[in-house]
Amino acid sequence: MAAGDEVPLRLGRREFLVTATGGAALIASAARGQTAPPATGTPGPAGLPDPTETIDLWPKGAPGPPATPPFETVIERSTDRDLSDRSVLGITRPRLVVFRPHRANGAAVMITPGGGYRHIVIDKEGYELGRWLSARGFTVFVLFYRLPGEGWAAGPNVALADAQRAMRLIRHRARGYGIDPQRVAAMGFSAGGHLCADLLTRFDTRVYDPVDAADRHSARPDAAAPIYPVITMTAPHAHAGSRNLLLGAGADAAREAAHSPDRNAPANAPPVFLLHAEDDNVVPVENALLLRAALRAKGIPVETHLFAHGGHGFGLRKTLGKPVAAWPELFLAWAGGILV
Repeated sequence: MAAGDEVPLRLGRREFLVTATGGAALIASAARGQTAPPATGTPGPAGLPDPTETIDLWPKGAPGPPATPPFETVIERSTDRDLSDRSVLGITRPRLVVFRPHRANGAAVMITPGGGYRHIVIDKEGYELGRWLSARGFTVFVLFYRLPGEGWAAGPNVALADAQRAMRLIRHRARGYGIDPQRVAAMGFSAGGHLCADLLTRFDTRVYDPVDAADRHSARPDAAAPIYPVITMTAPHAHAGSRNLLLGAGADAAREAAHSPDRNAPANAPPVFLLHAEDDNVVPVENALLLRAALRAKGIPVETHLFAHGGHGFGLRKTLGKPVAAWPELFLAWAGGILV
């Protein structure tokens, strides 16, 4: 079977480990000719090299480009030479950046970093989680998606189109990565948490025309983890910056509802892991609570963790010394009953 073929249902653990090891040459070969990961051209912290393997989402280019395409720009925001804090905007070639584990456990996580739909965080909510999860056996795909305020024809659905396409590509190439196509989760942070929630509620919504065989696969994640997510597009709990970039400042109530995941929860949504800090002064905790209530009303299992302190955008690096530092292990325990 070729590297791009679908994995038969529920391969055994031994088969996954063999596939993950034996398919390394195929994966390296497939990576050639793909767009490089977002980078500044300067090396990252010592001992933490940037990833190199990517998967372009659209073989003939992303659909519906603006008349004047944006220019991809990476900005380093950190003043600490040993701690990168990069962000990227102007994505015209959306792509997955791959973190392969030494020994694959057969499960995958697709990460959608945040950035308020103004830019996409590279390190704090992307590469750092990619390294952490892949060290624990997960094959990780960090998605650099198009931004809705940059003139794409799909408008507020442009990031969702990339997320749907990415999930389908992961499943289409599952055998080459030693993963089970029925064990693919989505995880997102802040505005990327909105994209994660949008995907787990609107995975069946047609937001682009199919382009190849990969689009025959389902875009529904098998589990989803929106972390301190933007959810509602309606005041008073909407994150104004994300809302305005996603919908436009003059969006009416119907447009707000169409892009608020709590208003679109289906009965076949996947199990969800929700995490938020109650002292988040950027994205109010009510966002997570609205999504939780909507999912529970449809009978969807939701594991919810609320922490009194943590603020916003903590990822991994800003949890040290706080109770919220427990969240990654809580996720692993939850995922262990669903994905592993």
